[in-house]
Amino acid sequence: MTVQPYTASNDIAHFIDGKLVPSSGTVRQPVFNPALGSVARHVALGSTGDVDAAVASAKAASAKWADTPPIRRARVMNKFLELMNEHTDTLAAMITAEHGKVFSDAQGEVARGIDIIEFACGIPQLLKGDFTDQVSTGLDNWTMRQPLGVVAGITPFNFPVMVPCWMFPVAIAAGNCFILKPSERDPSASLFMAELLIQAGLPKGVFNVVQGDKSVVDALLRHPDISAVSFVGSTPIAHYVHEQCSHYGKRVQALGGAKNHMVVMPDADLSQAADALIGAGYGSAGERCMAISVAVLVGDVADKLVPMLAERIKKLKISNGMDSDAEMGPVVTRQALERIEGYVGIGVEEGATLVADGRGHKVKDHENGFFTGATLFDHVTSTMRIYKEEIFGPVLSCVRAKDFAEAVQLINDHEFGNGVSCYTRDGNVAREFSRRILVGMVGINVPIPVPMAWHGFGGWKRSLFGDTHAYGEEGVRFYTRQKSIMQRWPESTMNGPEFAMPTAK
Repeated sequence: MTVQPYTASNDIAHFIDGKLVPSSGTVRQPVFNPALGSVARHVALGSTGDVDAAVASAKAASAKWADTPPIRRARVMNKFLELMNEHTDTLAAMITAEHGKVFSDAQGEVARGIDIIEFACGIPQLLKGDFTDQVSTGLDNWTMRQPLGVVAGITPFNFPVMVPCWMFPVAIAAGNCFILKPSERDPSASLFMAELLIQAGLPKGVFNVVQGDKSVVDALLRHPDISAVSFVGSTPIAHYVHEQCSHYGKRVQALGGAKNHMVVMPDADLSQAADALIGAGYGSAGERCMAISVAVLVGDVADKLVPMLAERIKKLKISNGMDSDAEMGPVVTRQALERIEGYVGIGVEEGATLVADGRGHKVKDHENGFFTGATLFDHVTSTMRIYKEEIFGPVLSCVRAKDFAEAVQLINDHEFGNGVSCYTRDGNVAREFSRRILVGMVGINVPIPVPMAWHGFGGWKRSLFGDTHAYGEEGVRFYTRQKSIMQRWPESTMNGPEFAMPTAK
């Protein structure tokens, strides 16, 4: 079955109180088709007034939704799950049209988002508390988890379906009302999911979408009726979001940037490692927070593996993401293209060996598209900017390490600690790597170790600001708070005032 590309040209605005609403702001920002390099539609950026309207709608719905039995909330989520499965290809086409990633990759993104929705359908079990009978004489004690109220999510352009799904299904199933501020670069999918939620039976006001830029973000961060904020984006903005939420007394999880390494040991299957580096380094044009951007080649691996990578790069199919044979599409904007190719120039100036130069890549019939080719550097050192900074594009840097200990130290010294991988056939090396590495998500012979829905996603160091990871049981804890209840029913005859704390005696 051939899937038609997404070509709607209508303006994109907000979803507030169960319906599409125009923006009260005056700025319309272009949304590009990256493969063509042309404006496909416009998004109307919101104002503080739009944020206020969304929060008011959510607050009005909050008490009733929180009182809805968890099993009934789960049934709404289950219907939403069914609708998402029915419309996977529609959502994937939207992603490809506005982000640029190839269609099969977009389908995979939607599928990973659906996994979280399926996890959220189990919320009645996930919200069960603990109970202790006779914690003291005639006294029982139990705990329960209750929703926070109105919460917000601020999500990036690179996963316009999956990352919002890290947040709102768990938050809503737990009894909260949610406000989503999606990226203004690819906002269409957010409205489509909002409409599916209404079709699934979600009451109006429980899920709202406000399009916008920094002014909308700041309005969300300081709004007194928003209890928690989830964020995914660059480290400087994640740090800012964390600071602002802390200042305003909000719960916050802010996921930041990455510089993910893949260690290739001398005993690794080099053909498998080469394929893994090509897929993880250049898939989605490198615009993934879990992309591998540094290959740490141990011992004599580099002299064997770098030529293999160069040969595979020559065969990489770069084209419109809707082409059935496309392996890499364009990057999201012309500004991103210029920034990425600027980093390639920096790498050359810094003295790295340019093995494959992706700059200036053109695709037939898409000459104005935001395409860059796959770039490969060798002999990169830890002092170079192309090693230290997040490029967020199809640029793979090879660093040579003399042994396993040097490779581990190199990674542990980096400011980011999001994801990491190690290719080896030695079980002891794998075990030691997993234990010693200071990174939040680890893959052994797995290049992109994104945890499944019930495990939770999050990095260490400057890749995560806040105390909890995203989704999974960590997500349930983030979107709820514990209440402890102690209860007794004393006999009618009392022995007078009690001045001591209850004890187990």
